[in-house]
Amino acid sequence: MKFEQLWLISPILKTLAREGFDTPTEIQEKVIPLANKGKDILGCAQTGSGKTLAFVLPILQNLYEARIAKDLPDGPIKRKIEALIIAPTRELAVQIWEACKVYCSDTNMKHTVIFGGVNDFHQIKAVEKWVDIVVATPGRLEDLISQGKIKLSYVKLLVLDEADRMLDLGFLWDVKKIMKRIPEEKQTLFFSATMPKQIQELSDSLLKSPEKISIKSKKPTIDN
Repeated sequence: MKFEQLWLISPILKTLAREGFDTPTEIQEKVIPLANKGKDILGCAQTGSGKTLAFVLPILQNLYEARIAKDLPDGPIKRKIEALIIAPTRELAVQIWEACKVYCSDTNMKHTVIFGGVNDFHQIKAVEKWVDIVVATPGRLEDLISQGKIKLSYVKLLVLDEADRMLDLGFLWDVKKIMKRIPEEKQTLFFSATMPKQIQELSDSLLKSPEKISIKSKKPTIDN
């Protein structure tokens, strides 16, 4: 199967071609069509299976098509945070942000990344400039929400990546607090390599009739 067969929009296909990609990984092939239809997804997949693009591309497609449907201009517009991607570590958040940076180029979507361990000044300024997509670690995100610097009342696309690692790192309580600030009506993509009881309970509380996808990669791939 080729990316053209996944019904992706031309700006995304243009970027994929420029990056030298024509064939999706197994998880991309299974997730992208369902996510493009607005389905909630519960995915079991290891790091390195290619899942970053499996959720980044549908986010960009859905936001782009919604903007076209509203007949909004391509130029400067007032943007709200409509997509939130939560990752357990700074390294993973940056990796996802870098993928967004590449694939946002032809869709005119603005994005930023938020993580702890650094001064939050520039992160706050980036959000204040208006963005469509935020990639964040739970602790720093909850901190900025508590300060009133970030509002999530317009989020309609939510991704939780490597949820079991969030549990291992003690972020589950922060995640639950963040979830209370997001509209109930949204599309959620939930990924975890394992499904311990607490993660299963969290997914049950967030997902509505999810499509369940399990990938066991024999040879892990790299998203970029």
